[in-house]
Amino acid sequence: MDIGARLQLVRKTKGLSQRELAKRVGVTNSTISLIEQNKVSPSVSSLKKVLDGIPISLADFFTMDLDAGPADSPFYDLGEQPDVGNNDIHYFLVGQRRPQRQMCILREVMPAGSDTGESMLAHEGEEGGVIVQGRVEITVGDRVRVLGPGEAYYFESRIPHRFRNVGDEDAVLISANTPATF
Repeated sequence: MDIGARLQLVRKTKGLSQRELAKRVGVTNSTISLIEQNKVSPSVSSLKKVLDGIPISLADFFTMDLDAGPADSPFYDLGEQPDVGNNDIHYFLVGQRRPQRQMCILREVMPAGSDTGESMLAHEGEEGGVIVQGRVEITVGDRVRVLGPGEAYYFESRIPHRFRNVGDEDAVLISANTPATF
C-alpha cells in the first residue's frame, strides 16, 4: 500500500495543505512532505498522530477505498481483512466495515526478528491476545516474558509496552484492544 499517496489524497480531500496539517499535528511541513513522498515510513503511532490532525481514524484511512461486503454481515473473508500495518509487521483488521466498532480485533503476523520499534507503545484502553505460532517477547512496563503458542497476555495499554519476535519463524497473534485503535 502506498501510504504517502493515500495520505496526500486524504489530506487534499479534506482541503488541507501540508503546512496546515503539519501545524495541527505539531511537526514540520517537511515531515508531512517526506511521508507523502514515501521517503519516511512512519510508525503506526506516528501515522495515528498525523491522521488525528485531519481527523480520520487509522481504520478509515486504510479501508476507505475497499469494496466491502454487506455491512450487516458478521463474517469476514481473508480479502475483507485489510492489512493496516506498515513496515514489517502485518495487522489484519477484522470487522473493518462494522460501523462504530467498540473494539479492534487483529490477526498479527510478525516476521522473524521484527518488533514494534525501539520506543515503547502506550495508548488508552486495554489489550490482550493469544500467541498462535512462534515466540514473542512482550515487554509491559518493567516486566518481560517470552510467550509461545497457546500462551496469552492482557494489560492496560497505557502502560508502555513492546512486542518482539524472538523466534526463527513468523509469529502469529490474535489480539484485541478497546477502544478500537485501528
